[in-house]
Amino acid sequence: MHNRLLALPLIAGAAALALSGCATSSASTNDDSDGTIKVVASTNVYGSLVETIGGDHVDVTSILDDPSQDPHSFESSATTQLAVSKADLLIENGGGYDDFMTTLADSSSTKADTINVVKLSGLDKGGDAEFNEHVFYSYPTMVKLVADVSKRLGALDSADEATFAKNADALTTKLEDLESQTAALKQQHDGEKVAYTEPVPGYLFDAMGLDNVTPEDFSEAIEEGDDVPPAALNDTLKLFTSGTAKLLAYNDQTSSPETEQVKKAAEDNDVPVVGVTETLPKGKNYVSWQQANIDAVKAALAK
Repeated sequence: MHNRLLALPLIAGAAALALSGCATSSASTNDDSDGTIKVVASTNVYGSLVETIGGDHVDVTSILDDPSQDPHSFESSATTQLAVSKADLLIENGGGYDDFMTTLADSSSTKADTINVVKLSGLDKGGDAEFNEHVFYSYPTMVKLVADVSKRLGALDSADEATFAKNADALTTKLEDLESQTAALKQQHDGEKVAYTEPVPGYLFDAMGLDNVTPEDFSEAIEEGDDVPPAALNDTLKLFTSGTAKLLAYNDQTSSPETEQVKKAAEDNDVPVVGVTETLPKGKNYVSWQQANIDAVKAALAK
C-alpha cells in the first residue's frame, strides 16, 4: 500500500516548498563547524533512533515531527532543503511512503548517502501492490537499521566509532526485548481477529500472531484518501456489530467520516479502540513509543 506522501517538483527560490499538505519541520541546521554529523530523517521515528545511537555527536533534522498533524502530507520550508543539502546522512522510509525525500535530495547539492529502510528491511519481495510500507513497526527491521546507522556514523566519525557501537548494542537489546514481548503475546493470542483503519500497526499485529480481518477495500481507500466503497464500509462495521474483531487500531493522525463511523461502531459494541500513530508522540523515544503500543494492544486483548 502506498501512503499519500507525494513528491512534487521543487520551485526554485520559493520560500516554502509545498508537498501536498500539512505537517511541518521544526528542526534547524547547526553551523557546519560544530563537528557533529548532520543527519536528516524523513520522520522523527528514525530521527529518534539516530539520536539514541549518536548522542551529542549527531545533529538530527526530523522532517515530520508533529504528532498532531497528518503525516500523509506535509509542507516543508526552505530550511528543510538547506538541511538536506548539508547532510552527511539521509534516512528515508521508502516504499512510496516519503517520496519527498528523493525530491529534496535531487533538488539539493547533497552528496550524502541515503538509507532506504524498506530496502534494508528485505520485506518487500516485489510484485506486491499491497506491500505495507510502515516498516517502522517491524522490530527486526529496526534492529537492522540500528546496525546500519552505527556503521555509517562510525565511518563518518571514526574517533567515536566505539561510542556509536556501544549505544547501538544497548538499543538493540531494548528492541529485542520488544520482540520477546510480542512473541509472548503470540503464544496467548495467536489467530485472534483484529481490525485497523489503516495498516499502520500491521507488522506489530503480525508479530503477535493476530489475524487482520479488515476488508482490504476499506483500509486501502482510507490510506489513499479515496471514497470508501459502501459494501466495504458495511463489511467493516459488521466486524464490530457481530463481535468478530477483538480490537480496532485507529490511526490517530488521520480521520474521515468513515473512520469515525467505524470507531463509533467499535465503541458502541464494547470493542476496545487502540490509538496508533506514524510519528513519535511528544516526550517519547522509539522504544517508549513502541512499549506503549504493545501495552495498549495487550490490555485490549485481555478485555
